[in-house]
Amino acid sequence: MTLSELYEKGRRIIGEKDLAFFLEAVETGFITEHDRRIIDRYTFRQRCIDGVEADPATEILGLELKTPVIMSAITMPIPAIVDDGLMAVAEGLKEAGSLMWTGTPVPMDLKGLKATGVALAATAKPFKDRARMFEALEKIQSGGADWVGLEIDVGQGTKIKDRPIVADCAPLTLKEIREVRRNVSGPFWLKGVLSRIDAEKAGEAGADGIVVSNHGAHTLDYLPHPFQVMDEIMEAARGRLAVVVDGGIRRGSDVVKALAFGASAAGLGRPILWALAAGGREGVRDLVREITEEARRIMSLVGASAPTRVPREALIQD
Repeated sequence: MTLSELYEKGRRIIGEKDLAFFLEAVETGFITEHDRRIIDRYTFRQRCIDGVEADPATEILGLELKTPVIMSAITMPIPAIVDDGLMAVAEGLKEAGSLMWTGTPVPMDLKGLKATGVALAATAKPFKDRARMFEALEKIQSGGADWVGLEIDVGQGTKIKDRPIVADCAPLTLKEIREVRRNVSGPFWLKGVLSRIDAEKAGEAGADGIVVSNHGAHTLDYLPHPFQVMDEIMEAARGRLAVVVDGGIRRGSDVVKALAFGASAAGLGRPILWALAAGGREGVRDLVREITEEARRIMSLVGASAPTRVPREALIQD
């Protein structure tokens, strides 16, 4: 299947399973349509003479990946899409040389997922019951995850349309995040950064990386797309923090735009679910491989030999 066919089939199957609700946006639905408008504002400055061949392989905080295309933090509703869905995703991403990033609930068998050989990250939510949050963080570490993350943007829970989905969270203080950092032995990520201020505080808290994300349109309505705030965030993060971007990433062109802003990788959310529904393990593998190949071609044509070498000036803003 082509990438377009994979998306079309996956959307149809998920709709037939009555899971489409989980892919909707908070309240007015503004964010998902706005994401695409912002991404499409940027075109590429092509460079052909003395061109280069691009290699999409990259290294991020000690993990060597074949691609800068990774999975965004998701757990629900993967188990409802196909039998043993989390394992299928892990195996597909391993074959593609990518990274699996799970969300909440923390999967029961993180060790089993890690045993596939996939690079693995997992995040926890800031539950009001902080003991529960620390239990989740410990579960992530004992499960063998390469990276541990904390979602800073769900202090008021999550919503889809008008329905609260997670409501038992509370905002985190800088002091609490520092305490979490002391209890995490490996690379520590904060997900949901959308401002220079939070990027600066992430560095102060001792984070190793940040995910610039509007949380799949499931937290606050009328959030910006990450590209609208990336320049200010990179000023605060550059040289201090690794940066991953997600939000409406669908094609290799979107990935290269994220790299041009300074991101180390771009995350896929809904596309992972569509690919899983359409083709199981092979669908996830093919999704990442196809987007990676698109990104490789574009990197070459903007004069970038590697993901870390895509220049900001490769983008022209309408």
